[in-house]
Amino acid sequence: MADYYDLLGVSRDADADSLKRAYRRLARQYHPDINKEAGAEDRFKEIGRAYEVLSDPQTRARYDQFGEAGLGGGGMPDMADMGGFADLFETFFSGFGGAAGAGGPRRRGPRQGDDLRLDLTISFQEAVFGIEKEVQIRHLETCSTCKGSGAREGAGPTTCGTCSGVGQVRRATRTPFGSFTQVAPCPTCEGTGQVIADPCSACGGQGLQQVRKKLRINIPAGVDSGTRLRVAQEGNAGQRGGPSGDLYVFLSVQPHPQLRRDGIHVQSEVVLNYLQAILGDTIEVETVDGPEQLEIPPGTQPGAVLTLQGKGVPRLGNPVARGNHQFSVKVQLPTRLNGEERELLEQLAGHHTSKGHKHPHKSGLFGGLFGHRD
Repeated sequence: MADYYDLLGVSRDADADSLKRAYRRLARQYHPDINKEAGAEDRFKEIGRAYEVLSDPQTRARYDQFGEAGLGGGGMPDMADMGGFADLFETFFSGFGGAAGAGGPRRRGPRQGDDLRLDLTISFQEAVFGIEKEVQIRHLETCSTCKGSGAREGAGPTTCGTCSGVGQVRRATRTPFGSFTQVAPCPTCEGTGQVIADPCSACGGQGLQQVRKKLRINIPAGVDSGTRLRVAQEGNAGQRGGPSGDLYVFLSVQPHPQLRRDGIHVQSEVVLNYLQAILGDTIEVETVDGPEQLEIPPGTQPGAVLTLQGKGVPRLGNPVARGNHQFSVKVQLPTRLNGEERELLEQLAGHHTSKGHKHPHKSGLFGGLFGHRD
């Protein structure tokens, strides 16, 4: 399916009037009674579908956020729109046997706005220590021109001509078992009993308009990829005085070139030469807090794990408690030795193998060096 904005030939920021003009122009161009070319009828239907979605602020917002997947499919009505199970039961079964409307007209009250999702990528360091980020979102807000009424200034809602203000329509059906009356919300006024005869030009009578808004999101220390943050009432505005939805921020953390994370612990690798491993040393290592000094004990073995306490990730919700930084030791052996180095190492090897080993070289130079102790 082509993009709806491309189908209508408008930008993603087009207002209600621009959408209407584009739709009318294209509808005249591709109407099957006028355009007899192959594919004109299909194009006409696509244009109608695009305008149907984009002319409604709520469906437009879902389309902008999730594309076609956000519009859902046909079939059963949304339970939220039907007012829950009780209203669903009333819609399909009230009126059987001539008792329709005994409970009086059903009016739709305030309706909560939709929740929104924002995917945000942060750096490894930002995830460890937290940060305040400025983001930009597009959501529905109460129209500033009509204050949410949907009517042009000085005008107001009028009684719906389809249902005469009742908010419901009835349809009689004859069956072999008798006549039944099905009651459903009025499709013209959506069950409110009123319509906007003179709609607000800014929002097209919906009482809502899509706007761009900047927000400052506080990201706490210790978050990780997949962490979800909730920003209350920053989703779409509600209709008819209903509360706004929430904004949910889903975090993704960029990997660090040297450091890895395991829960609240940080892991990395440190490479030592064989003399540092044998004799011990103090070296500078990279941590999330910057350069730190790491003590290498004499006789450190390859694969050993050395730890810096409290240099890991703060525990989410308790930034005072931090994990550790764990260093996996890798020992690098020389591939070439000059004459002096070899002589010294052979003397050391001979010293370690002199007791009970007449042929130290049979076990190899470094086998004698690392395999025996006084």
